[in-house]
Amino acid sequence: MSDNSEQRDFWTDDAGPIWVEQRSGMDALLSGILGKTLKRADLDAGHSVLDIGCGAGSSTLAIAEQIGESGHVTGVDISRTLLDDAQNRAMGRTNIGFLEADAQSYPLVPQTADAVVSRFGVMFFEDSVKAFKNMAAALRDDGIISFSAWGAIGENPFFTLPAQIARQILGPIPKSDPDAPGPFAFRAPDRIEAVLSAAGLLPTVDVVTEQLVCADGAEALARIMCQIGPAHSALLYHEADAAAQALLMEALTDALGTYQTEVGIAIPAQINYATARKST
Repeated sequence: MSDNSEQRDFWTDDAGPIWVEQRSGMDALLSGILGKTLKRADLDAGHSVLDIGCGAGSSTLAIAEQIGESGHVTGVDISRTLLDDAQNRAMGRTNIGFLEADAQSYPLVPQTADAVVSRFGVMFFEDSVKAFKNMAAALRDDGIISFSAWGAIGENPFFTLPAQIARQILGPIPKSDPDAPGPFAFRAPDRIEAVLSAAGLLPTVDVVTEQLVCADGAEALARIMCQIGPAHSALLYHEADAAAQALLMEALTDALGTYQTEVGIAIPAQINYATARKST
């Protein structure tokens, strides 16, 4: 199957409502990464931009601020749940639009975008080469694609720490294929370069160590982890009761305390920042 229907259902029915609920916490955690993704897109006033996998619209709103009223950004996502939230947040903004569509196959208007941007939104395609060919077709000849993706699994304790603790508290869960559509599908720079090159693009990948900062403290971040990611998956798989959930929360909060800094909990993260231009 290559129509991303499983991803559409997951992000609409399962993950979507949770992400809307946790949006403010996740936005704060990922704000620095969004800023660096947009900086690499070299946005300017008047630009026309596609925001791929825009989710609840935080990246779309940030892009709109940079391109001004003379520009326009279209947020593209397959999740109706997330787009509903995004549209509510952008109410009254004349330089923002949203499109419920699969960027892998939707007939995007050719040669109209000055930039195609995505924060953690391009790792979920069933056919990544097809998706980037489609996005490249919408790009002007002098345009740029800029996106961020999670790097090496072992360098991202935001995922590995809750997975380890959930395994200790609740027990193991079936392993998933990291090469399948999912958060770590673009963890290897070589794969990013191969996909973008096959799509007719000239790629550059910067591997950067960042800090995910949660100013609200360890307990707040533990609560997010129990709603999103490996800990949440373990809770669902084991059908954990309230007592087990409380044990996991306590263990996560304790473990996150080792990352305490003056600005809050600061967890290291390896991020792949990719940019690409057309090869012709």
